[in-house]
Amino acid sequence: MSLDAHGEHLLRELAPQVLAAVMRRFGDFAAAEDAVQESLIAAATQWPLDGMPQNPRGWLIQVASRRMTDTIRSESARRRRESQGAGPDMLDTRLARTGFSDVDDRDDTLVLLFMCCHPALSASSAIALTLRALGGLTTAEIAHAFLVPESTMAQRISRARQSVRSSGVAFEVPTSGERAARLGSVLHVLYLMFNEGYATSSGPDLRRPDLSAEAIRLTREVHRWLPDETEVAGLLALMLLTDARRAARTTADGELVPLDQQDRSLWNGAVIEEGIALISATLPRGSVGPYQLQAAIAAVHDEAATAADTDWPQILALYTVLMRMSGNPMVALNHAIAAAMVNGPATGLALLDRVQEDARLRGHYRLDAVRAHLLERAGDRDGAIRHYLAAAARTASVPERNYLATRASRLREDG
Repeated sequence: MSLDAHGEHLLRELAPQVLAAVMRRFGDFAAAEDAVQESLIAAATQWPLDGMPQNPRGWLIQVASRRMTDTIRSESARRRRESQGAGPDMLDTRLARTGFSDVDDRDDTLVLLFMCCHPALSASSAIALTLRALGGLTTAEIAHAFLVPESTMAQRISRARQSVRSSGVAFEVPTSGERAARLGSVLHVLYLMFNEGYATSSGPDLRRPDLSAEAIRLTREVHRWLPDETEVAGLLALMLLTDARRAARTTADGELVPLDQQDRSLWNGAVIEEGIALISATLPRGSVGPYQLQAAIAAVHDEAATAADTDWPQILALYTVLMRMSGNPMVALNHAIAAAMVNGPATGLALLDRVQEDARLRGHYRLDAVRAHLLERAGDRDGAIRHYLAAAARTASVPERNYLATRASRLREDG
């Protein structure tokens, strides 16, 4: 037997909370992460047979704590043997301080988030480590988000774990200064977590609602901690304005529905109102950052009653400003789409030729997908079919692949 969908969802939701609790008690990040993984495997094996415990979170914390206790005792015994029977060492002291019977409801996930983004790590390593620890993303998914090979990302995560272990990073609520210093990495982590949840990079499902919901929850908490940080408010607004469209993004069969074909009556009006109010209050307050600009773009889309009503000149203007701030090739890709909507597909295709020179996008399915879309708008049916099929072959997302292949098939039929 195996866990049902509810059980799998619960484990993904609880994993970062359990890791934070074990880290608070034992302080060894790498060992705690391994112990939590073992507790999750134990749950997936035992719960279908024995039934789900009344307190799943407490069960996982206790199992992971026992694993940590065994590890500490084994390491302590080894060190005593090597030192020929010396007295208690630091491992013994740490074990004496940590019991696992007093499971409480304290959620230290946000503390863990800021700890993983410690300055002892490079920004890219901190973000990758946090996506693994808090987001539960696979190495392949994180590599996809960073546009690097999976082997490169595996090495980066391994080095980051060792850096946290050797640097003695304290597991404690960061000071206001520490929060400010780590904020950029924290926001990038939350942004990538949300994106992976909203548009999953691989697998049979288009989205992972649990991951995007957790990203929104954590961003709300960061906003509560730092209410005057405009980029935090901008990121939260961006998430809300994007997530509001979730119900319209797929058919009942799970097929992808592009933005211009969505039933806008299915969009969550209350969430859109919250997001627009947030970004409207934030933009006039100071310097405008990338998350605020992206939220403003999302607001323009959400405020349009129909796809035809979309204010594409305003979106193009916002992407032009965003291009000056960001070296992200995905921003350049979206800028090319906006330019095509305003000035025609030939303009977009010319911009796409420049974007294609970025090595980070080499082999990425979205480059072919956008080119196919613009070629279709330009009337080049054969070229559009060729690039739709190339994009379908390159994506690991089943709904994306099906959508792209279907677009190619329809163009063939129409021809």
